[in-house]
Amino acid sequence: MPSKPSRSPTLRLLATAFGTIWLLFGLTFTLAPARALPFFSFPVPLLASERQLVQSFVVLYAVRDIYMGLATYAAAWYGERRVLGWLLVAGGGVAVADGVVVRAQVGFGEWSHWGYAPVVVGVGVVLLGGLDGRR
Repeated sequence: MPSKPSRSPTLRLLATAFGTIWLLFGLTFTLAPARALPFFSFPVPLLASERQLVQSFVVLYAVRDIYMGLATYAAAWYGERRVLGWLLVAGGGVAVADGVVVRAQVGFGEWSHWGYAPVVVGVGVVLLGGLDGRR
């Protein structure tokens, strides 16, 4: 009997790649929060006090990405595949929310987030057994 798609080791590697992307974004924007606004096409505030406030919020955002990356690593390498699947489905939801915010703020750039959301969710659904068929 062939192995179920949800048991493919390739899925764990794909999840690790997603985790790495999230972790690298988080580390980059934690260490250099001033780079985040231009990266997302957000306007940079003119007043120093406003820049400092925005950069503090960027670090909050960045820590979220670090968490997402590390949680994905933990589930991929030490956890259970269904937990990993739900983490990826949730990560796709984060991407959709990020795209909505970017579009609302600058009027474009949402597809930089929405473009990968279906891939992350798709891998998550496969990990959850979405292609395994009947038991």
